[in-house]
Amino acid sequence: MNILAIDFGTKNIGLAWCDTGIGAVLPYGQLDAKKWKIELVKLVKEERIERVVIGMPTGVGGSGEKNIERVQNFAAELKALIDLPIEFFDERFSSQQADRTPGGVSRDEKSAMIILEGYLVANKRKSN
Repeated sequence: MNILAIDFGTKNIGLAWCDTGIGAVLPYGQLDAKKWKIELVKLVKEERIERVVIGMPTGVGGSGEKNIERVQNFAAELKALIDLPIEFFDERFSSQQADRTPGGVSRDEKSAMIILEGYLVANKRKSN
């Protein structure tokens, strides 16, 4: 199954991709948060994405209501453009973890990779 993870930000959208048959999580670039629709829909079709996972900014102690609303609005817009399952996954501390992760990709891509890795681990636990 091809899964796309999204770290939605006010400026950039970080992307990561995984084919669960291979198991490797890879960075997939970033998009401008104001001009994402055409590129993201094209990517979903070209890469035969079957599921989208979006990082949900729950915040420490449940704070961050404005960010949660922004992500929910983004997800609703995306859902109107693609007919795929969209799931949310807790992105708490993904940016801080991305800052500590070495590599030649953007912070947004690293955050998306961390979100996707967490999602895969959590779902593997559920199935065991």
